[in-house]
Amino acid sequence: MATPTPNDRMLKALAAAYVEKPRATLKQLADAAGTSTATLHRLCGTREALVKMLESQGLSALNQVIADAELTKAEPLEALRRMIVGHLAQRELLLFMMFQYRPDSNDPGNECSRWASYTDALDTFFLRGQHEGLFRIDISAQMLTELFSAMLYGVVDAERCGRAASATSAIVFEKFFLHGGSAQKV
Repeated sequence: MATPTPNDRMLKALAAAYVEKPRATLKQLADAAGTSTATLHRLCGTREALVKMLESQGLSALNQVIADAELTKAEPLEALRRMIVGHLAQRELLLFMMFQYRPDSNDPGNECSRWASYTDALDTFFLRGQHEGLFRIDISAQMLTELFSAMLYGVVDAERCGRAASATSAIVFEKFFLHGGSAQKV
């Protein structure tokens, strides 16, 4: 019998289940994701293999978001909008990736340095946006990347906790990222 191929919906459900109950058994994770324990065992075999599979899928999804946003070609505001919508479409995997993030993830030589191409693409995009006048220049492109990432995690986690409505997240995120939380221009 062939190993089942996971679909996007199942992987997102597994990622969400893992974040909600990180100590859950494979059976509990399978139940939460709406699949059978046998399917999950055939798919990954162990929790460690599941985590690696979800990390790989998450990184692949984030890199696809970057590619789809056309950060190097599209007008910066349009690319930012595409990037926000694309990330939010991957909210379950994004939350899982942030849940798995470790401070040494970008250290050269570390197996987690696989984030480097993602953060480099964001850094380059924000620098281009600064040169084209969309983003402020008194904050480094690297800091804009970190703020963007942290805000994404915050929005997705707020949705997960019922503190934010996913229907308006993209609009709120864009407004806050571009204009801050001030009621008036400062």
